[in-house]
Amino acid sequence: MTTAQALIAFLARQYTERDGRRHRLIGATWGIFGHGNVAGVGQALVEAGPAMPYYQGRSEQAMVHAAVGYARQSGRLSAHAVTTSIGPGATNLVTGAALATVNHLPVLLLPGDTFATRPADPVLQQLEVEHTGDVSVNDCLRPVSRYFDRITRPEALIPAALQAMRTLTDPAATGAVTLALPQDVQAEAYDWPAEFFAERVWHVRRPAPDPDELARAVRAVRAARRPLIVAGGGVHHSAAEETLAAFAAATRIPVASTQAGKGSLRHDHPADVGGIGHTGTATADDLAREADLVIGVGTRYTDFTTASGTLFAAPAVRFLNLNITGFDAHKLAAHPLVGDARTCLEALGAALDAPAYRVDPAYETEYTDAKDRWEQRVDAAFAAPDPDARPTQAQVLGLLDALVTEDDILINAAGSLPGDLHQLWRARSPRQYHVEYGYSCMGYEIPAALGVQLAAPGRPVWALVGDGTYLMNPTEIVTAVQEALPVKLVILQNHGYASIGGLSESVGAERFGTAYRYRDQDGAYTGLPLPVDLAANAASLGMRVLRARTVRDLREALTEARGADRPTCVHVETETADTASGPPPAQAWWDVPVAETASRPPAAEARKTYDQQIAARRRHL
Repeated sequence: MTTAQALIAFLARQYTERDGRRHRLIGATWGIFGHGNVAGVGQALVEAGPAMPYYQGRSEQAMVHAAVGYARQSGRLSAHAVTTSIGPGATNLVTGAALATVNHLPVLLLPGDTFATRPADPVLQQLEVEHTGDVSVNDCLRPVSRYFDRITRPEALIPAALQAMRTLTDPAATGAVTLALPQDVQAEAYDWPAEFFAERVWHVRRPAPDPDELARAVRAVRAARRPLIVAGGGVHHSAAEETLAAFAAATRIPVASTQAGKGSLRHDHPADVGGIGHTGTATADDLAREADLVIGVGTRYTDFTTASGTLFAAPAVRFLNLNITGFDAHKLAAHPLVGDARTCLEALGAALDAPAYRVDPAYETEYTDAKDRWEQRVDAAFAAPDPDARPTQAQVLGLLDALVTEDDILINAAGSLPGDLHQLWRARSPRQYHVEYGYSCMGYEIPAALGVQLAAPGRPVWALVGDGTYLMNPTEIVTAVQEALPVKLVILQNHGYASIGGLSESVGAERFGTAYRYRDQDGAYTGLPLPVDLAANAASLGMRVLRARTVRDLREALTEARGADRPTCVHVETETADTASGPPPAQAWWDVPVAETASRPPAAEARKTYDQQIAARRRHL
C-alpha cells in the first residue's frame, strides 16, 4: 500500500468511546485536489470507496469550517479530515485551523507538501527560504495546530498517525491536527504491519478532581454569600448540561453563560440568568459585579466574558474554576478544580450535600426578579407590531424565536448578531445555540451549517449571516445543493459591516470604511448603497430563495423555509432600530483602544470615555 492508502485505511478503523458509547472518530474526508494530493490521498480515497465517505468542497477554509461544525455538533467524539494540495490550498487552511484550535474542536488536516526527495528545486508552489531547506508553506500551520508533523518517510506515518489520534481525542489538548504529506511520499509504497490497521478505540477520559482541591472548593462555596456560576463551552463538551441543571436546582446558585456555554441551561430554568460579559444580560452582569465567588465551569475567561477585566468588581471576589486543563483552571488566581466538568460538578454537589446547601432565599428572589425584568426587555425587542413594516434585526430573531422548537439549531459567528443572540436568544436545548465566538470568524456560518446538518440529520439547521459575512464565504452553498442538505440560510442585508460601523463610531473612527456604498464627490464611501443582490447570488448557486420585505413576508418565509427539504435562503433587508425598539445596549465594557491623540473631535471625546473605563480594570491576584 502507498502511504496515502495506508493513512486512509488507518483512519477508517479509528473509534472513540465515552460513557460506554462508541463513535467513529473520522466520519468523512473533505477534499479539493491538486497536483499535491490528487495522486496520493485522492487516489487512496478512490480505493477506499464507502469505507471513507468523501465530500467535495469549494474552498479550503470552508472545508475546515464544515468539519469544525460537524465536530462541535458531535460533542467532539467524531471529527472530519480535510485534504488539500500544496501551496495556496494548504495555506488556505490556516484560518480554519486557528478557529478549531481556539475553540478546542478536533479536525484533521492533511495538506500536500513539496517533494521530500527534492528531485527538482524549486518545484511549483514551493516557498524558498534562503537560510534553511526544510521549511514549506505548511509551517504556517504549526502555531495554529495542537499537533504537527511532516511525513518525510512512509514508516514515519505510524507514530505520527497515532499521535494525531491521541491529540484529537484528548479533551484537554484537542484542536487542529496537521499531518503534512509530501506528494512523493504519499504515492510511495511500504510494507505496513498488519497491526497498524486493526480497529483501535480511543477512550475519552473523564478525570476526577483531586481530593484536596475538592475540599478547598467546598469550603469556598460554603463561605460564599453571593456565588455565581459562569458556564462555558466545557459544559457542552463534557455533556454536563443535566448535571449542571441538577446542581443549580439544588443549590439555587444562579448560572450565567458565555457565548460557548449558552444553552447549558434551558432559558426557562429558574437559575438561568442569561449571557455574561460585554454581550451579556443586565441580570448576569449586575450579579457578576457583586459576586463574592465566581464558579467558572469549562470557561477560559475571554475579554468579552470579563468585560476586559472590569466586570467582577467586588473587592473580595474570589474564583473557583472547574476545568479539564490546568492552564484555564488557574486563571484569575482561582482555586483550581482540574478535571472533567461533569465529573467535577457531580463531586462538588455530593461533597456540598447539595440538597442541604442552598443560597439565601433573598438572593434567589433578587436574581429571579431581575430575570423577569430582563425578559420584558427581550419581549420589547422581539415585538413587531406593524406587520407591513421592514423588520429590525432583533425582530428577525423574535420571529425565529416564535417559530423554532428545541430541535432547531442556530449558527452564527460574526457581526452584530452574536451580541443580539447572546442577550436575547432563548435557548431551548443544549446544542441549539451554535455561535462560534472564540475566533468570531466571518464566513464560518454557511459551511458550518453543512457540517452540523451532517451530524444532525433531520434537525432544522439555520445559518444566520449579515451581508458582510455572506460575501466572505458563500461557496459551500454549492456543496449544500450537491449533497441535498436542507440547510436554511437567513441573509440580513444592512449594506456593510454594521457591527464594526457601530464600534468604529464609538471609538472615534467615524464609521470609516464600514459601509457598502459608492464614493461621494470627496472620495468617501458615503454615496448610495451598492446595487448588490445577494438573493440573486444565492439563487445562482442553486439555492431556493424567498425574499421578505415586511414582517408579514418574513414570518411566512421563515415558516416555509423551516419545512423545506432542500437548501433554502430567506433574504431580508433590515431596518435600523431606534433606542426603544432595538436590543438593549451593552451592559458591560469591552477594551478597544482609542487614539491617545487626535485632531478630530469624535476621537478626542471617545478617548475621554476610554480613560474613564480603563480606570476600573483590575488584575485578580
